Amino acid sequence: MKNSVVIIGGGPAGLMAAEQILQAGFKVDLYDAMPTVGRKFLLAGIGGLNITHSEPFETFITRYGTSQAQLTPLLRAFDNQALRQWCHDLGITTFIGTSGRVFPQEMKAAPLLRAWLARLKRQGLQLHPRHRWLGWNDTNEIVLQNPEQIVTRPYAALVLALGGASWKKLGSDGAWYTVLAAKGVKLSPFKPSNCGFLVNWSTYLTEQCAGHPIKAITLTFTDFQGQIETRKGELMLTERGVEGSLMYAFSARIRDAIEAYGKATFYLDLCPDYTESQLLKILQAKPHTKTWGAYFKSKLRLDRAKTALIFESLPKEASTPLICQWLKHCPVTTHATTPLDEAISTAGGICWDALDEHLQLKVLPQVFCVGEMLDWEAATGGYLLNACLASGKAGGLGVVKYLKDKI
Repeated sequence: MKNSVVIIGGGPAGLMAAEQILQAGFKVDLYDAMPTVGRKFLLAGIGGLNITHSEPFETFITRYGTSQAQLTPLLRAFDNQALRQWCHDLGITTFIGTSGRVFPQEMKAAPLLRAWLARLKRQGLQLHPRHRWLGWNDTNEIVLQNPEQIVTRPYAALVLALGGASWKKLGSDGAWYTVLAAKGVKLSPFKPSNCGFLVNWSTYLTEQCAGHPIKAITLTFTDFQGQIETRKGELMLTERGVEGSLMYAFSARIRDAIEAYGKATFYLDLCPDYTESQLLKILQAKPHTKTWGAYFKSKLRLDRAKTALIFESLPKEASTPLICQWLKHCPVTTHATTPLDEAISTAGGICWDALDEHLQLKVLPQVFCVGEMLDWEAATGGYLLNACLASGKAGGLGVVKYLKDKI
């Protein structure tokens, strides 16, 4: 047991770390609190597993915001092309979608995970499900609780791959935060990322339009640093507010603006195929006998949800030019994110300066940390999974170097 590397957490980052260590000839025992590994990975693949994005590396790396500098060397060592080749080596064919996102040919996570686990087991991986990590005892052994008892064990090196603090039912509950804080590890508070936002909708919009997608629109947002971005996509109206891929792309900046000012307003262009002058001419031709809602539907093909959005904030007795302006710049104000546990991912966690270049904790030698435990975030689109795998590879290779240096 003393010669075995222990990994806590069976998500993509933990499994990738295990792969590097096993390939170097070391023994690995992987413990996970859930009955099976890869629970969140499988959930991510329900709607089509987006494994990475095909854009050039120089653009790809900018998607990681304030952690770009720290993630660049990790992603250079395992970029989007390397990830696709890794899938191919597992017998999984990938393709590039129209958006530039990369998917397995079968679109599902399960075939990839099955092939990966089969290879890892052939390499000697020992899996121990239903073991929850509780920390360390006084002799620096790890403490684990299974359904029958509490067990302790030593390790040659320890890799923590415990995820962030969202989707507790899948194992990522963030309970490790207080354990590491007690050991003096520098941490940043958890924040929701790739999350929805709360909006004080009217009763009509809540009852009539919740669950409706708003497609073929653009969203413009100015963050609290004055940076303006416009992006095309779609979002979903919910009873509480808005969510969806377009919101996820802006979630970090909108969240930070709410923290700074207590609220944030973004603007939707509901008719991006028309210029404002073209739109104004169409609106000025509306017959007096026709309602705006009916005219929007017949001339602009706006559905009930888009029309409801317009009248949600449009002043009464609005002039035609103002209605035109609202169609091109419809304001939506949010005051809060949806709860942390509902977020797709989380920001916060272990600060980068708490780790060395091999992802080893400076205050806890022999302990390496990978995946969403680290303080970084990225929008959906394959960036999350690629960085988790890249950090797992880097941490696993860090363990290999550590063990070889001891020999």
